Amino acid sequence: MNPTPSTPLPSLAEAAHWQPQQVVDLARSHLEQAQQIAVLTHQLDWFRRQIFGQKSEKRPFEIPQQMSLGEMSEQDSPASPEPTRLVPAHQRRGQRQGAEAGDEGGLFFDESKVPVEVIHVPNPDIAGLAPDQYEVIGEKASHRLAQRPGSYVVLKYVRPLIKRLDTQALSCPPAPVGVIEGSRADVSFVVGLLLDKFAYHLPLHRQHQRLLDAGFKLSRPWLTQLAALGAALLEPIYEAQLASIRASRIKAMDETPIKAGRAEPGKLKGGYFWPIYGELDEVCFPFFEGRAHTYVEKALGLTPVEGGVLLSDGYAAYAQYAGKTGLTHAQCWAHTRRKFIEAERVEPTLAGEALEQIGAIYAIEAQIRERKRTGEKKREDRLLYAKPLVEKFFAWVQSCFEHQGLLPSNPLTAALAYARERRLGLEVFLTDPEVPIDTNHLERALRAIPMGRKAWLFCWTELGAKHVGIVQSLIVTCRLHGINPYDYLVDVLQRVGQHPAADVAQLTPRLWKERFAANPLRSDVHDLRGGGSTSVS
Repeated sequence: MNPTPSTPLPSLAEAAHWQPQQVVDLARSHLEQAQQIAVLTHQLDWFRRQIFGQKSEKRPFEIPQQMSLGEMSEQDSPASPEPTRLVPAHQRRGQRQGAEAGDEGGLFFDESKVPVEVIHVPNPDIAGLAPDQYEVIGEKASHRLAQRPGSYVVLKYVRPLIKRLDTQALSCPPAPVGVIEGSRADVSFVVGLLLDKFAYHLPLHRQHQRLLDAGFKLSRPWLTQLAALGAALLEPIYEAQLASIRASRIKAMDETPIKAGRAEPGKLKGGYFWPIYGELDEVCFPFFEGRAHTYVEKALGLTPVEGGVLLSDGYAAYAQYAGKTGLTHAQCWAHTRRKFIEAERVEPTLAGEALEQIGAIYAIEAQIRERKRTGEKKREDRLLYAKPLVEKFFAWVQSCFEHQGLLPSNPLTAALAYARERRLGLEVFLTDPEVPIDTNHLERALRAIPMGRKAWLFCWTELGAKHVGIVQSLIVTCRLHGINPYDYLVDVLQRVGQHPAADVAQLTPRLWKERFAANPLRSDVHDLRGGGSTSVS
C-alpha cells in the first residue's frame, strides 16, 4: 500500500482565511490517512500476534440454559434415566520415598517394547558369609531411564564357508537381502532415518552429526539417498491411499506453502502441499508447483463420487472445482470465525458479538458430539438447535451491512462480506450429518508440514518435496489410526516388494492394521537386547 501524501496542517492564522473548499480537501485528506493508519495498525497487530502473541482461537463460552440439549434424552427415552455408577470410598496411599518410589505401583514403560538391562546389586550384609548362612526370600526392583551416546547397532552376519569332503565343493550362504539392494543400511536404520526427519523433524545434517559422534564414518549424501530410496519404495502405498481418499464421499482439502526447487542462485521456488482428508481418517499430501485452480483437479481427479461433498476454506479454486464436477461445496466455520477474530481489535463490540454467535453454534456441535449422535439423529439435532442460530447470525450480518455504514477497508467489513458470500456453503453441515462443521481435523493433520518446515526450512528439489508428502501421508495416517509408525514402516518396507501390485491397498495404514498389525515383520535387530548374538533362519 502506497501512503497518501499528507497535507501539512495550517497555522491558526492561515486557517482563519481558508476557503470552505480548502477545509473540505483537508478533511478528505485526513480521512484517507486515518483509514490507512487503521489498516496498517491492523496489519501490525497481526504480525505482532504471529511473533509474540497467543495464536489460539479458543474463547470461553458458557452454554445458556435454553441452548442445552438435555431435553433430547427425555424425548428419546423418557423412561430411561441417565446411567449412574457408584464409586466406592477409598484411602489414598501416601507418597513413597526412596529409590523404589513408583516401581511397585506400575512401570513407566512398556516392557514389550523397551529393552531392559538388568544390573544385580550385591547386598553388603552377606559379604564373607557362606551360602548356607543366609536365605534369599525375595527381591526389590527399581528402574531408571538411561541413554547410551548413540542408539545405533551394527548387525554382523557371520556366514560359514564350508568345503564338502566328498565333492571338494565350496559353499557359503548369501547375505540376507535388504530392503534396498546392495545397501549396508538395515530396514530399521532406514525407518529410523525417515522417522527422525519427518516425525521428529531432525534434519539429515543433524542426524549425520549424531552418527559421527557415535563413531560412524558416513557421508551426508548417503543419508539423502537412503531417504529418497525409502520414500520411493513407499510411493505405491501412498498412491493406493490417495485413491481411497478420492473415493470418499466427503473430503476436506487445504493448501500449505513450501519452498522446493532452485529458481535461481540464492532463491528457491515456491510450491504447495494440497492435503486431502478422507472420510476413513486417511490423509495425503500431494505436492504441486503452485496454487493454481488446475491443481485441485489434478489432486482430486474429475470423476466425483455420487453425492460427494468437498469441505474447504474460502479459496475460489475449490468453489470452481465443485461447480465443474457437480460436488456440493461445504465451507469451514473456523475460517469464518478467524476473520472476525482478526477484526476484533478494530471493532471489538461488533466482532465480539459475531464471535459469541458463532460460539453458540459450536456449543451445540459440542453437545452433539458428547451425546455421540450419528446419522439421522445428528441431522435432526442440527436442524432443531443449530439452524435457528445460523439463521440468526446471517440476519445479524445483513443488518450490519444495512445500518452500520462500515468502510470497505474496515476488517469487520471484510469479515462480514466473507460470511455473507459463503452462506450456502456454511449451511451444508446442517442437512448432511457426515459433514464436519469446519476443517480443524485437517488442520491438525497437516500440522506436521509447518512443524517440519521450521526445522528443515525447504526442499532442494521438487522430487524431494514429493517424497516429503509421501512419507508424511503414511506417518500422519498411522497416528490417526493409533499405529506405531516404526512397526508399520519396518513391516511394509519389507513386504511391499513381494506383495501383489493389485493388492497394494492392503498395505495402507488403515487396512494394514486389520491384516498385518497382529504379526508384523520385524528387523533382525528386534530380538537383540543389549548385545549378544542370534541366528537368522
